[in-house]
Amino acid sequence: MLEGAGYSVLEAPDAQVAERLADTRTGALQLLLTDVRLPGIDGAELARRIAVKRPETRVLFTSGHGEETDVIRGLRASGHGYLRKPFLPEALVASVRKVLG
Repeated sequence: MLEGAGYSVLEAPDAQVAERLADTRTGALQLLLTDVRLPGIDGAELARRIAVKRPETRVLFTSGHGEETDVIRGLRASGHGYLRKPFLPEALVASVRKVLG
């Protein structure tokens, strides 16, 4: 979806690979798109770890779990974007554009 909208995308099957990609990537890493829930560490922890090395990286969280409202409020208060699942491709692209400014 994002590549079709002109974005360059790096995919990671889990948080560890995402963190490794952030560590080894040369050039800008403009956006982290992550689920709130991940195996091992959660999406908020992944975002914190990446922000230490790449503070310019914006974050867009997604989740389909309504019981995480307190977590989501905290993420939004921190200035991160949030997109509730399920979503349409157009909503994803619009959310990415909004987070990137």
